[in-house]
Amino acid sequence: MKKVFLSLILVAFATTSFAQDIKTPSTSADVGTEPIKKGNWIVGGSIGSLGYSFEGENFNINFNPQAGYFISDGVAVGLKTGVGFQTVKGGKNVWNYEVSPFARYYFPEGASSTGRFFGQGSVGVSGTGATATSKSQTSFAFGINAGYAHFVSRSVALEGSLGYNYSKSNLANSQAQNGLGLTVGFQIYL
Repeated sequence: MKKVFLSLILVAFATTSFAQDIKTPSTSADVGTEPIKKGNWIVGGSIGSLGYSFEGENFNINFNPQAGYFISDGVAVGLKTGVGFQTVKGGKNVWNYEVSPFARYYFPEGASSTGRFFGQGSVGVSGTGATATSKSQTSFAFGINAGYAHFVSRSVALEGSLGYNYSKSNLANSQAQNGLGLTVGFQIYL
């Protein structure tokens, strides 16, 4: 009986003395309006973008890095670039690119200390690479997106956005392409 009692005391002592305070990684940060102040920079982009075109019945995926500067509190302007891949129903798949200036506005309504809703618009040039059946094409493009930025630290935010995108080639007989897109990405606030 002494051995059992002594063993129980030893186990109780061992579990209390070796217990550690395990800290989980932070999933949000109380940042207020500090990251979106005038004079700060924003660098990042979407690491995955999925879209479906209504007219062409095609699917695309893109990588869109961007960088911008806050010209006033909550308003950033900058340049977005992109490269992507598009499947074409009944044709060859194509690579595409984009270069667009953008403007982004963070809404004060609905904001919390760990996240912000935003709207972003861009107007620029997009194009497709040459394939065996066609030449490369350059297009006028614009997009409008709404999203949410969730701050995991003072300088990093995870984002999700939904938007409408439009492009029209400069060829005389071309048709406009438009559709909805879903984007997931991150931004670094400097």
